[in-house]
This record gives sequence, structure tokens and C-alpha cells, in this order.
Amino acid sequence: MKGLELSRFYYDQWGRDGMKAAFPELFPRMAFGLAGEGSECFGFDDGYSRDHDWGPAFCIWMDEGDYKAFGGAVQEAYNALPCGIPGYPPREVSAHGDGRVGVLCLQDWFRRYTGHPYGPKKVSDWRHVPEAFLATATNGAVYEDELRIFSSVRRRLLGYYPEDVRLKKIAARAAVMAQAGQYNYPRCVRRGEAVAAELALAEFIRAGLSMVYLLNRRYAPFYKWMHRGTRDLPVLPRAYGQFLNLAEARDGDEKVERIEGICVTVVAELRRQGLTEGGESFLQAHCQAIMDGIQNTKLRHTHVMAE
Repeated sequence: MKGLELSRFYYDQWGRDGMKAAFPELFPRMAFGLAGEGSECFGFDDGYSRDHDWGPAFCIWMDEGDYKAFGGAVQEAYNALPCGIPGYPPREVSAHGDGRVGVLCLQDWFRRYTGHPYGPKKVSDWRHVPEAFLATATNGAVYEDELRIFSSVRRRLLGYYPEDVRLKKIAARAAVMAQAGQYNYPRCVRRGEAVAAELALAEFIRAGLSMVYLLNRRYAPFYKWMHRGTRDLPVLPRAYGQFLNLAEARDGDEKVERIEGICVTVVAELRRQGLTEGGESFLQAHCQAIMDGIQNTKLRHTHVMAE
């Protein structure tokens, strides 16, 4: 079993009955599931993931008042559950993995990842939450949540950015892709600036992968999972292979060709979504058209790279 499946099995076998027996009146006010930090919450875990912060476990999210009054007792009951499943070792918590599972205050949990106890609401709030944090706050699965506070916040976050924010980010990614990949990378290669070329390529790849998620209306996860996560996205299904081919290209000229291929693919999708009308492959040429679609006047007139 992968981590999410193992977590659900553990909850179904021991968690639900154990928590309900210990706290029959409190049980309907708790939310249960697995979400947050860790590859298993995205479904990206493999054999290498099992050396730390992996194993049978689940989260219990409690409203702030209940958490303050009963959180300690609920954590004790959680700790008393069987700690292992045949064939799967007990969870080993690393120095940085404490607080990922067990009893959690839902307001603190959302504040940790979004800066707000119930997630961002204003445009200015949305703009300043890193994409990876929003991905972390919306991954995994919720098993039970009768109170619906936790689930309602997740549902709103999963509705994605306000459209003006999405457009601003798309314009910013297009500008970086053009500057780093289409302009600076080939110039650095021609000058023999190997380190600068690698930095430009890395900037292009990060912005390009983020662009793919934005065009899918999905939050991009932490950088080491960004490429893996594009494999199952419905919009731009070629992107996974295109970025892999770019990384595996043998020399600068081949990488330049593959950078251009990615940009052509992105422009086609921008046109399909009605964000630009031009057909030029140089992405900088489309930034103003994308920005013109932003309704918020203040946001529309901020620098295209300010995102």
C-alpha cells in the first residue's frame, strides 16, 4: 500500500472505533484524514519515502475551542492506538516531521500554510501565499468530517485562485520563461558561461512547470515534485515528456530547440483559453494581452514580474 491507502486502512481498522469509543460526544466535531507535508499526501511516495515520516498514521483536525479543551486527551488516545500494521513498520518521526499527524488545531493548520486561519480571501492575501503551500493545504484526503469546517475551507481553496490572481501569475511566468529560457539561456551558452546557463535553465523549468499548473488551475507542489505532478494533469498532457526531454538533452543547441517547443505548446494553450490572440512563440510578446484581461485595476498595473 502507498501512504494514503495505508493511512485510510489504519483509520478504518483502528482509528474510527478507537476515537469514537474514547470520545463519543466529541467525535462528530473532529475531522479525520491525511493531508499536509510529505510525499504520501500527494501520492508521490515510493520505496525511498519509507525511511522517515512514513507509516500508519492519520490527522485529527479540531476546532480551536475543542483543541484547547480536549486536544491533549485526544492525543493520548491517538498515541494508544496500535502503532503498526503487519508488513509495515511503525512510523518513525524525523527531527523535522513532528506535528504532521495526530491531533491538530485546524485554524493553526491553515494559518501555517496560508497565513490565515480559514485561508486567504482577499486578492492581496492570495498573492502572497506560495503555490507550494496551497498545494500542501489541499492535498491528501479527508475521511470523515461531520462538522464540515475543515472541509469547507479546503473546498474553497480547491476552487483555485481568483481569476485576476491566476492571470497575473500566468503573465509573470510567461515573462520569466521568455527572459530566462528563450533569451538568456542561449546567450549564456554562446558566451561559454556554463553556470549562468544552468541557472537560466533552472529558472525556465521552474517557471514553465508553474505555468503548466496555472493553466490546469492546480497548485504547483514543492519543487522536487513539480515535474512528477504534471504527469496526470489533463491540460497540456505533453508537458511531462517535454520537460523530461529538455532535462535529458545532450547539448545547448538541443536544449534551445526543446525550450522553444515548450513555449510553442504554452502559447497554443494560452490561445485556447482566450488569454492571447497572437501566435508568436516568444512568450514576452503575450504578457500584455494576458495582463489586459485582469479586472482589478491595481493588480493590472503592477509590474508583470511582480508575482
